[in-house]
Formats: sequence, structure tokens, C-alpha cells
Amino acid sequence: MPALSRVLCLDDFEPLSRRHLPRPVFGYVAGATERNASLRENQDAFTEWGFVPRVLTDVSKRSQAVTLFGREWSTPFGIAPMGMSALVAWRGDLALTRAARAADIPMIMSGSSLIRMEEIIAENPDAWFQAYLPGDSRRVEALVDRVAAAGFGTLLLTVDTAVLPNRENNVRNGFSTPLRPSLRLAWDGAIRPRWLLNTWTRTLMRHGMPHFENSFAERGAPILARNVLRDFTARDHLNWEHLALIRRRWKGRLIVKGVMHPEDARRSEGEGADGVIVSNHGGRQLDGTASPLRVLPEVVKAAPGITVMLDGGVRRGTDILKAVGLGAKFVFVGRPMLHAAGVFGEAGVAHAIALLKGEVDRDMALLGVNSLDEVTPECLVRVRPPVQ
Repeated sequence: MPALSRVLCLDDFEPLSRRHLPRPVFGYVAGATERNASLRENQDAFTEWGFVPRVLTDVSKRSQAVTLFGREWSTPFGIAPMGMSALVAWRGDLALTRAARAADIPMIMSGSSLIRMEEIIAENPDAWFQAYLPGDSRRVEALVDRVAAAGFGTLLLTVDTAVLPNRENNVRNGFSTPLRPSLRLAWDGAIRPRWLLNTWTRTLMRHGMPHFENSFAERGAPILARNVLRDFTARDHLNWEHLALIRRRWKGRLIVKGVMHPEDARRSEGEGADGVIVSNHGGRQLDGTASPLRVLPEVVKAAPGITVMLDGGVRRGTDILKAVGLGAKFVFVGRPMLHAAGVFGEAGVAHAIALLKGEVDRDMALLGVNSLDEVTPECLVRVRPPVQ
């Protein structure tokens, strides 16, 4: 097993994860859609901005703490929602949420998770829940009621999944949901014995076959099945009336995730959302969608009355500060946290969080600021034109 001490940045987790996970599972986590253009674009956008540091500033009392919806967090980043985490890591959602709670950062649980939401909120009362909802009012209401009964205070509605995208990499790697039993799938697992024994076999022996536990109010399909299909019913029917319905029924904080257009942010504010997450789903939906960082300033301008956050391409403390400088109140990090959990479990996630916190701390000092409120557009300059 590789030494965790040799992992010096978030990027170091991915090659270790590639060697640890079966090819279909790694491809699902790391890949995106079609040409992966948006996946690359998410990170490329950060390279187009440079810092303009201030010097001879006493930064000895600097703090990266941030207040979000009336609650102070230790740092301006959290863990993004990632589906099927328990297929990647032993009790993956629990590893993520425990590490987040210990580090005092928010963790968003995915509606495509394989562990019941009630287990997650019991471990971390501050966890958020992210839902994929169909355009069926009865099923919407039932799931919203279940999330409320579980005790979640923050609900995210992901709105950029009207249909299944063209994830060619999943087909090439033999990944599907549910997974289809085959000799190839068995071989892919057999040549990754650590994952096979410590994640897959351990899960089957202690908890039985994983199912999609939180897509609806009732239990969903198993993760491995020859003839069962996962239910993606009527997501293309989801519309603004459903958001209004959720707002009337849900008494907690309501966040809309997947907003890219300023007008959609303005409409979300008008429908009573408390915040939006500017996101292109990590490049996993419409390939060629712009980076969230590019549209962030206009979204902030369009919806001044709600909290605007960002998800996509964040790998460094400098990325976080650039997003904050361009108007994000908070950012979320996805894939690196799941790679870390897959290889090292909860300890890996804790290490990833600590690495990123350390970078933010040093970067603030070198930028010459003591608080995130001081990170403004004046701290940044465009150093190269957008990639065409």
C-alpha cells in the first residue's frame, strides 16, 4: 500500500486510484462525457487568472474561516456530492462525511448513494443532501418529506440532468448502472485484489448487495444486476414549477445546483432558493459547457440576494482563492476526495482536506490578505485569453 505521506497535493491521489480501482470503477469516477472537453475546461479556466499580491502586510492573524447560511466553517471549501461512493471506497459516503465533520467542513451526500441517508445524518448532523428529482410531483413530495424526516437542514436540487449524457468512456470501460455481471467485469475486479477484498467483498459480507438507497423515498435498484434497470423516470419533465413546489414543502435551506446562466440564477432567487451552485456537473453532462469559473461573475451579478457557490475543477488552494476573488462565497471539491477515499479510506480524505487547507493558508499569506473578505477582483488579473 502506498504511503499517505508521499501524497503532496490533491493531484497525487488520481494515479494511485487508477492502480487501486477496477478499470470500470476508476473510469466512472475520473471520466466525463464524449471528448471530456468540459472536464479539461474546468481546470484550464483557473490558469487564465493570475494574482496581484500585496506586500509588507502583517498576515500573522489570517483566518480562512467563512460564514455560510449563518454557520461558521473552518475553510471556504466542502466535499461535493458524488454518486456510488460506496462502490469506490469501503462505506465511502461514511468515510467522506466523517472526515468532513472532523475537519469542520460541509459534505454533500449524493442522491445516487448506496448508503441510506439516515446513516449519514446520524454520523454528521451538518451534512447536506443532494437530490435528483423526476418531474413527478408525488415522488418529489415523498422524497422531500423523507429528507426532512431524516433531519437534513439543507437540500440541493440538481437541475442539469434532464437526460442521460453520452458517456462513451463508461461503455468502453464496461461500466453501467446497474453493473452487468460478465467475465470481463469479474476479471477487472480480480486483478485489483485490495479493492476486491476490502471494498466489494467486505461490503457484501457485512451489508449485502448495495442498492441505490436515496434516489426516491423507496429503495432503488441493486448496483449489480443482469436484468434490473435504474429508474431515471421523467427527469426531462422537471421544471420551475417543481422548484416552486419544493420551496413550498421544504422548510430548510434550498440550493439549486447546476446553474450556469445568469437568468437561471435570477429565476432561482425569485423562486425562493437560498443559494445556487454554479456547476457543469464536473463536465459529466453536456460536453462543451463552459467552465463555471467563466460564468461566475455574471451569475453573482444577476442574483445579489442569494449565496453563490462554485463546483468544478478545484484542485488547489489558489483555485479556491481565484473563485472567491471572482465572487464565489464557497466552493466544493469532488473527484480528488473520492480518489483519496478509495485508496486510503477516511484517513485519505482527512489528508486531502488538510493539504487543501494548508495551501489556502499559505496562499492567503503570500497574497497579503488576512480574511477571505479581502480576496476581491482587484487581487486578480487575466494573464491569458480564454482558450478557444
